[in-house]
Amino acid sequence: MKARVAHIFAFSVFPIGVFGQTWCNKNYMSTEPVTDPGGRFPIPATSSSPLLALRCGPAIRPYLPEDAAHSSATSPVAILIDTPITFSEIANAVPITLGAGTLDVTVSINGKKLTSGVVPLNATKHALPFSLSALKAQKAAYTITCSATFSNQKFSATGLLTYLPDPPADIGSVTKFDARTGALLVRPLGGSKTAPFEPVFPIGFYTGFGNYLQTNFSTALPELKSQGFTVVRLLDVVHPIPAFSNITALDEVLDKMEEVGLYLMYDMRLTYMNDTSVTEQVNHIKSRKNLLLWYTADEPDGTSDPLNATLLSANLINSLDGGDGLGGAGYHPVSLVLNCENYEFTAYASGADVVLQDTYTIGNNLSFSTVWGTPCTDGTDYGDCGCDNCHTGFPDISTRMEEFRQRIFINGWELTKAVWAVPQGFGNETYWPRYPTGREWVLESILGINHGGLGVVSWDDPTTADVKASASSLALSLVNMKSFILSPVATIRQVTFQSGIDVGLWTVNGQTLVLATNINAQNLSLALAELHLTGKVEQVFDSGSSVSSDGRTLSFGSAGSGGFIVTN
Repeated sequence: MKARVAHIFAFSVFPIGVFGQTWCNKNYMSTEPVTDPGGRFPIPATSSSPLLALRCGPAIRPYLPEDAAHSSATSPVAILIDTPITFSEIANAVPITLGAGTLDVTVSINGKKLTSGVVPLNATKHALPFSLSALKAQKAAYTITCSATFSNQKFSATGLLTYLPDPPADIGSVTKFDARTGALLVRPLGGSKTAPFEPVFPIGFYTGFGNYLQTNFSTALPELKSQGFTVVRLLDVVHPIPAFSNITALDEVLDKMEEVGLYLMYDMRLTYMNDTSVTEQVNHIKSRKNLLLWYTADEPDGTSDPLNATLLSANLINSLDGGDGLGGAGYHPVSLVLNCENYEFTAYASGADVVLQDTYTIGNNLSFSTVWGTPCTDGTDYGDCGCDNCHTGFPDISTRMEEFRQRIFINGWELTKAVWAVPQGFGNETYWPRYPTGREWVLESILGINHGGLGVVSWDDPTTADVKASASSLALSLVNMKSFILSPVATIRQVTFQSGIDVGLWTVNGQTLVLATNINAQNLSLALAELHLTGKVEQVFDSGSSVSSDGRTLSFGSAGSGGFIVTN
């Protein structure tokens, strides 16, 4: 696995201890016994009576002084209220006696009313507008208290509201987090410093530095742009892989990235637990105009890093990047990737705004390790087959996405975190004897998107010409599709058919984006009627798919995928 190689380098950077021969805290060598790895995400207890899990938080993180002057459609000044009724003892869930009516909600800071309104039960991200004029822009986040009343029953929740000053001279850009959708918001690269923030869909690769960019950046980066990885309103990420031993060479690459219009996902995987190194790197990079977000830990759950390591690192980064270092937002979000299906999720994910998952199922034997000659048990307590607790191949990606999103909801984090996908773009190594085909790469990516992924960053580049061409095709097509996927007013559905066709649907203003993929090796078809859709069909993405001449049936080849806009 990629992090195992990276962690070997990390030992020389911060000798804080020696990790045992485990992965996801599981033994996998023939000389080692089967032991309980622990660390499983707790299943919430069931309640026999209904519970209300009140949650609240700002629609945007962070707010800036310009937001006080005018609230915009892409950066609204509002508090979002979630009011799920549940029979599970999830975070902040308390008993409620149900009946007719709505919740009366008041949001306050230090006892002073900020906003109020009527909110239905079972509401998701119900917006209560407010004015920033009563607040002062500051580094420290404000604690908001949300008090609700329903038929004389009282409920409360708290959240953090970040309202930062205009960025100082050493901060080159701002990336906002849109809690309505989980999308990132940025000003267009090369545009005005006062240009409106726009939602972006990150798509790109972890990109080799020493073996690729360092010696090839003058042609490689423009080539990435020409392949469609930076087009109008499409965000594409280049994620250089450390180590960066030559800072001058790194700066040359980053200068070129800025010049051609590629955003940066800055990686500190080898040193994220070294405060001195993190401080030096953040202070060196934060002036970059194309900095999108920070990246700290790479599979810390696999290597069983200290449980508080990711949170400590994120807090330090935020304190250096304009935030308070105590849970409030900085000028850029923090990300990391988790590899394990179920090991200490809460501890490691607490240190990120964006949680990536890398479920690699192409070419590897999911039940017996070809590297270690040992089984990967169904009891999830032994073995390392290159994909933790994987059993079904492509559907494991969907499962992992849904599990991560569900755990985020259970923890009460749905207004503060998003999940991205890391499709497998590599092969011919260790557990994985072959590369994915281009169609398979797209299939992986679409499964991630259909199950809530708001970014796609593949491991790794250089990859095959087939994968790169297919990735480019998807990136170009997202120009037409992202306005659906990232719309705060979209009605979203996801359907997985028994046949093996996985479909995501986003409906906005009478049009529906249908993003579908066939996980099987045989040709399959899907009637629009099965999706309860009628109307004119326009195909906007093709990776082995087509529309019938009468416009009523979608066809998919082996591992085929397609994007279609249906207009009623």
